[in-house]
Amino acid sequence: MTLLSVPVIAVDGPAGVGKGVVTRWLMTHTGWHRLDSGALYRILALAAHRAGIPLDESQRVAALASALDIRFTGETEADEAILVNGENWTSALREETTGDLASRIATATVVRDALLQRQRDFRTAPGLIADGRDMGTVVFPDAVLKLFLDASAEARAERRHRQLSRKGLDVNLADLFAEVRARDERDRTRTVAPLVAAEDAVTIDTTVMGVQEVLQVVAALLKARNLKF
Repeated sequence: MTLLSVPVIAVDGPAGVGKGVVTRWLMTHTGWHRLDSGALYRILALAAHRAGIPLDESQRVAALASALDIRFTGETEADEAILVNGENWTSALREETTGDLASRIATATVVRDALLQRQRDFRTAPGLIADGRDMGTVVFPDAVLKLFLDASAEARAERRHRQLSRKGLDVNLADLFAEVRARDERDRTRTVAPLVAAEDAVTIDTTVMGVQEVLQVVAALLKARNLKF
């Protein structure tokens, strides 16, 4: 099987729309591999931050990409571990501040170019579920199915607030909402690979949908596209 014959399902959208739930369900349902492309940007941003490299020095940030040994383990959010150069970075990568750092470096062409091939290298048999913001538009434009999940900024901030509160963290909803809006503005207006649905993507608005409702829609799309596993 050649690389381009390995099928890909691309799932794009902003943070807090349910991409993780959908892509993990698809991974389990299909038996395919899964790529969390956002984690790669978070890893690179955090690595630069810890190395004392200013995030606006894009060439220096991009140069770190090839030197990082990145490994994903576990099949669910509960048992997931992300190892960077042998160290477990999972908790640090999930912090809101890390997401903000990632959004800042993602605007640079040289950074995106540095991570592009690393993302495409995840395309191995029997198939790949790709979670990100430009999976269907840039990284895997030939994906057999492209989904674009969306939701209002208010709904996404509230979901994140509940998630963090369940972990015992004291967070301010107004601050989360402001962070969501700011990140959306950067992601949607950047000149390189902006956050936008591919022309042939199916958009699912999850604002008022529960998890099972979203998964039912996805399952119906798989059936309609005759994607059987």
